[in-house]
Amino acid sequence: MSRIKELPDDFDESVNLDDAPSAPSMQDLYNKHISGPQQNMISDKSFEEIVQDMSKTPLFMNSLDEAVDENGENVMIEAIKALQYEGTKSEIAQGFKERGNEMVAEKNWRDAKEFYTKGIAVLVDKTEDKWDKAEDADEEQKQCVILEEQLYVNRAYCNLKLKNYRSTTVDGAAALRINPSNIKAHYRSASALFALDKVMEALDVASRGVKLDPGNAALQKLLGQIRARAKTKEAQDRRRLAEQRRKQQEKAVLDATLKARKIRVRMSNEPPNLEDATIRLSPDPLSPTSLLEFPVMLLYPMHNQSDFIKAWAEKDAITHHLSYILPLPWDDKNEYTQSTVDCYMDTISGGLMKIGKKLTLLEALSNGKSEVVDGLVRIYVVPMSLAPQWIEEMKRKKGQSK
Repeated sequence: MSRIKELPDDFDESVNLDDAPSAPSMQDLYNKHISGPQQNMISDKSFEEIVQDMSKTPLFMNSLDEAVDENGENVMIEAIKALQYEGTKSEIAQGFKERGNEMVAEKNWRDAKEFYTKGIAVLVDKTEDKWDKAEDADEEQKQCVILEEQLYVNRAYCNLKLKNYRSTTVDGAAALRINPSNIKAHYRSASALFALDKVMEALDVASRGVKLDPGNAALQKLLGQIRARAKTKEAQDRRRLAEQRRKQQEKAVLDATLKARKIRVRMSNEPPNLEDATIRLSPDPLSPTSLLEFPVMLLYPMHNQSDFIKAWAEKDAITHHLSYILPLPWDDKNEYTQSTVDCYMDTISGGLMKIGKKLTLLEALSNGKSEVVDGLVRIYVVPMSLAPQWIEEMKRKKGQSK
């Protein structure tokens, strides 16, 4: 608080009060020390050494790391730190709050948060003999409660600025436990929840705040933003729920259709990534009268080659797809033609089954001996001349794996 003090009668009115002396420079201070009565004590020190000595005092220091002696201590700094904790609980907490407020004024959110945290730590400390005793214990307790609320609200503000949204909600909740009518705590908590996209929680907090202070423009604006986001999320949730229900219905119809066609399917522990290729009903996934389509892998095991067909209709014969795939571009010996290859499938028991090329895929899959593993039909295409050799290799491999 500024004070007006009358000047004494003998004050020299010719003195210009605006002509304050300028602060001495480092060089002026150095020259003064050199020419002063203690010249013998420091005349052997350079200008840089004197500046270094002065930088160890709180008034001139720029860095705490440079302000310690060879033992890593600075008596003046420790004394100042001790002064921070002299007084009653409320006085010490008030001091930390004021320092935090100064940092907020400078938009130094991290340091402000640290001061508020220290103030809170003092107030929640249950050790009574660490602080001075207040003359009025009841008033001291009252002040401590008020300060604790303020410190939590202020720290919530810093956390909000630092985008520590979860910490903001924690501090806001702590303040509201002390005072459920704190509007700032409502606003900051709702802002943090909104930033986390916890819309319903944000809507609840903001609505309660507006009920307490209907004229609060900032809170009203925030509530409007939250309501708009809530409507958007509600529409998104409805679409997502409808999509989930549709997928469930499609799966139920597909499962029933596979069962009706007597086609067995199962999943392994390591299914391949087929991206969007799946067993499906086309054109209408919800109609059991639609045709089944399967992803099919044509394997050429004697040459370690393959072809992938994304959608093979159940009524398509094997020859239909072989007609446009064969001959193969890498088949220099012309071993792969419709008349010179045989087709095989794995059986449920782990063996091999030769299938006629004129069969439809439905006929090949519904004979009770085959199954579709991991949503992918596998058909081996082998030149007739190499089939006996390949079958023996497969038997040997399957025998070794048992």
